[in-house]
Amino acid sequence: MYLLMAAIFVVGYLCIALEHPLKLDKAASALLTAALTWAVLVLGADQILPLLELGTHNPADSSAFVVTELRHHLGEIAEILFFLMGAMTIVELIDAHGGFKVITDRIHTRKRVSLLWIIGLLTFFLSAVLDNLTTTIVMISLLRKLVRGRPERWLYVGIVVIAANAGGAWSPIGDVTTTMLWIGGQITAPGVITQLFIPSLICLLVPLAILSVRLHGDAPRPRKVSHLGEKHPPVTTAKERATVLSVGLGALLFVPIFKTVTGLPPYMGILFGLGVLWVVTEIMHREKTAEHRHPLSVIGVLHRIDTPSILFFLGILLAVSALATAGHLTQVATALRDSLGNIYAINYAIGLLSAVVDNVPLVAGAMKMYPLVSEGALASAAAEETGWLSQFVTDGRFWEFLAFCAGTGGSSLIIGSAAGVAAMGMERIGFFWYVKRVSGLAFLGYTGGALAYLAMSVL
Repeated sequence: MYLLMAAIFVVGYLCIALEHPLKLDKAASALLTAALTWAVLVLGADQILPLLELGTHNPADSSAFVVTELRHHLGEIAEILFFLMGAMTIVELIDAHGGFKVITDRIHTRKRVSLLWIIGLLTFFLSAVLDNLTTTIVMISLLRKLVRGRPERWLYVGIVVIAANAGGAWSPIGDVTTTMLWIGGQITAPGVITQLFIPSLICLLVPLAILSVRLHGDAPRPRKVSHLGEKHPPVTTAKERATVLSVGLGALLFVPIFKTVTGLPPYMGILFGLGVLWVVTEIMHREKTAEHRHPLSVIGVLHRIDTPSILFFLGILLAVSALATAGHLTQVATALRDSLGNIYAINYAIGLLSAVVDNVPLVAGAMKMYPLVSEGALASAAAEETGWLSQFVTDGRFWEFLAFCAGTGGSSLIIGSAAGVAAMGMERIGFFWYVKRVSGLAFLGYTGGALAYLAMSVL
């Protein structure tokens, strides 16, 4: 049963990684993997759990233990999912009002190098407030308004992918993996911002500097300019767009403050922000007809939320939790420590691996493989273990570097991040074109940022 669980997870993971060739949505594979791993665990609990020295060999007691663990893990996962759902709804509401036009309509330059830096830095900071996937979609829509022709535009899209992943790494709400670590208590908002901002910025600046030497002249503008992401003329006024943008971004930025002041989990802060924005939009549009009011309401934008991604996160996190309960991840953690030796090599390898497979299960696995160490446990640890365990306290070096590596390493391949997959789908970018033109830049940026973090750690 123990080996069967591992086999099911590997097969499910392969189905997720080969989503496009198999033409099978990764959410379906993740949900099946989760259900099967937990089913095998509970059916073989009397065989598996004694291996963990839990002191129970009674099948009924073993099954009850598994069900209790499932409920415990589901509670932790639900915090992440509710946070993501709230954040997605806020972003979709801003987009429905055309709020991002307030920012994007101010870009007028045609020079390739200037446009490259504007797009890169705008994506970097916007991704920290929204998330890397949403920011990528918004910026590609913007690029279609600014640059004519796919071959010309693809290089800018590549920079958007790098910038979106780099920007999401230093913000607790910018990337789902960073959010997972923040909600789990492994990092704090002030800690991740102060420690990862410079490495993340260098991760972007290295590719920008290299391309600035190569690019010259002006970028061709589209012959016909259309509104960003809109199929119909806008139905909101400039004041309404600005109001929804400011309140929406304010709600997202308020989440870390809400958590610090109240001590409540981040999903409570995002739900509070969503409630405020809901009330604001209802009051703002109450005089309009139902036909015009509905698309601009929270109820009207709920269908635009990326529900398959939510179900994917649910499935893969549950599957990883099953392996953690059965003890698989403890063995993997021990093997990594024995083979690689230090936290920096482990995390750098995880970052490169995330370019091939999804970073969400990698981070979820790392969170289960290396439990969070409390200050009390650190104080009572043996002297020879203190140095190693100190890397796993809240805001420890392992968790900070994991957030950076898992967030930015996926840029090395276009299939290595949600931002890259979205760009691939929207612009039909070829896998090998990205490898030839962008992967080297992304790898150099990733390595430069990692070295910057190491230098900061030494200093």
